[in-house]
Amino acid sequence: MNYQVLIIVIGAYVLATAYLGWLGYKKTKNAADYLVGGREIHPVLMSLAYGSTFISTSAIVGFGGAAAFFGMGLLWLTVLNIFVGIFIAFVVFGKPTRRIGAELDAHTFPELLGRRFKSRFIQGFSGSVIAALMPLYAAAVMIGGARFLEVQIGLSYDLALFIFSVVVLSYVFFGGLKGVVYTDALQGTLMFIGMIILLFSTYSLVGGLGSHQALTDLASKVPEKLAAAGHQGWTSMPELGSGMWWTLVSTIVMGVGIGVLAQPQLAVRFMTVKSGKELNRALIPGGIFIFMMTGVAFVVGALTNLYFWQTQGKISMALVVDQVTGKPNIDKIIPTFINSAMPEWFGYVFMLSLIAAAMSTLSGQFHAIGTSIGRDLYQQAIAKGRHQDRTVPIAKFGIFVAFVITIILSYKLAPGIVAIATALYFGMCAAVFLPAFVSALFWKSATKCGVIAGMLSGFFAWGLWVLFFHEKESAALGIAKTFFGKTSLVSGTSWAVVDPIIIALPISAIVTIAASLATRPNEAKQ
Repeated sequence: MNYQVLIIVIGAYVLATAYLGWLGYKKTKNAADYLVGGREIHPVLMSLAYGSTFISTSAIVGFGGAAAFFGMGLLWLTVLNIFVGIFIAFVVFGKPTRRIGAELDAHTFPELLGRRFKSRFIQGFSGSVIAALMPLYAAAVMIGGARFLEVQIGLSYDLALFIFSVVVLSYVFFGGLKGVVYTDALQGTLMFIGMIILLFSTYSLVGGLGSHQALTDLASKVPEKLAAAGHQGWTSMPELGSGMWWTLVSTIVMGVGIGVLAQPQLAVRFMTVKSGKELNRALIPGGIFIFMMTGVAFVVGALTNLYFWQTQGKISMALVVDQVTGKPNIDKIIPTFINSAMPEWFGYVFMLSLIAAAMSTLSGQFHAIGTSIGRDLYQQAIAKGRHQDRTVPIAKFGIFVAFVITIILSYKLAPGIVAIATALYFGMCAAVFLPAFVSALFWKSATKCGVIAGMLSGFFAWGLWVLFFHEKESAALGIAKTFFGKTSLVSGTSWAVVDPIIIALPISAIVTIAASLATRPNEAKQ
């Protein structure tokens, strides 16, 4: 390893991000600047910030590793990411979010919901959920970045995690949303360049486009245990209705593909532009960016099986077995591929791409957590609108608390958790926030009581399914085992692999509609 070149590359990157964070700090004069960038962010910057916040190491490392496990069926998530996460999000949700946010002078996603329904409880509850559960998603992103540093430059996981997290904390802590957006634009550019190089390099290594047929022919090498669970090869979807099919479709594809619409750190990006026309201008660059980020990661992830079989006689999972658990750590597949297949110089470039991906997403996450604590929970729900001068200091304190919690989770979460933890958080946001968000934008008859009932029902339905039914989480948490003597109340059935979003989102939507219709006459009288 050429440490001199490595130090120069990393030093240049750190200086660039530090300068952009400082620039954001200098242009942050008030709470509106800190929370929504003064509503004056350029559309191209917004699209890059949106895309780089959406796409992180959880997409490149975590979901790339998942593609090495499940195969190219994960490309259905790319389809949803572009159609739902970009087109529907920008065209259908983005414009009314920007307009209503400006009309209500909302600075955060919870504040948009709270002011739309004239409820401090909605704003405070939303902020509390974000502050409490977003560290799970942040930890997944943090793990992805640290794992790549661990494999690429030989740092211990603990040291990689520490260095990485301190740099992220520094610029989001001081720069506010302007600093976040400026650095996101730089990081998005690095990510785009890195993924283009990775795509062409991978195909050249495995034999060009003809490698798809070779990967199809590799289906006979699927381990017996996975074949029994429904795995049919890396160019095919798992067997319909099998456990692997439910995990791929309900947790990964549906959880992330639908949950993106209700991501607080993404929705607030729509409030940063001047007009709806700016969102139209951001649509095409945003779509191209997401296509390259997710499509390349999923294709390359699946093709790593072919590369490792051609060069080492093993599929990807066989090369990343965790020494402690004895199970494959799929979070290491992409880093291992880069380290073993690519030139040293590309390892440095791609390392910066991954660091950029993780830092851009983490900055948005920590910013959302901090503003939820400072603006939504403290100032609005607790202080009843008073003490506005304390918003930014308390938000920064919230960022620091979230940072500590995220680091703790990064040490505690099991290997191979990145993709699953990300999908779970996205699914939770859909269950709790999506019906309320849709109602706030498009349904004038929705009531405060109906939205509160829907949010609470979605939250508790999601939580109960995680604790007692979805076996991957219920087994790890052990609560179902303690009370009922089994890892899941539906263990041994297909329900044990059905993701919480499939259950909780319909419940939340139905309750929101029914409760709104039932309470509409009373609220109309008031």
